[in-house]
Amino acid sequence: MYPQLAIAAYLVVLFLTLRDIRIFKRTHLASYRKGAMKGLVASTVVLLGILFVGVKPDLGLLIVLIGLYINRKGIREDVFGDAVTIDRLFGKTDYHGSDIKQD
Repeated sequence: MYPQLAIAAYLVVLFLTLRDIRIFKRTHLASYRKGAMKGLVASTVVLLGILFVGVKPDLGLLIVLIGLYINRKGIREDVFGDAVTIDRLFGKTDYHGSDIKQD
C-alpha cells in the first residue's frame, strides 16, 4: 500500500507542475514560473521517496512528504476569472502575456 500512496503523490505533483507550466506559457507570470520550478524539484524528491519506499517505507514516506512540502505554491495572480472548475483544473486561461501588465 505504501508504494501506491507514494506513486499517487508523485502523479499529483507532476499534474500540478504540468498545469503550472501550461499557465506560465500562456500568461508569462513569474509566480507560475516559480511554481513550475518548485514542482520540478518536488517531483524529483517525491520520485526519490518512491525508490526508498521499497527499502524502508517509513523513510520513503518521509521523503515523499518533504517533496509535498516543497511543492507548496503560495499566492498567485487570478488568471482564471469566471472559469468553471474543469477549466481551472486543467489550467485553461483566457489571459495571455500581453493582456496582463507586468510591474
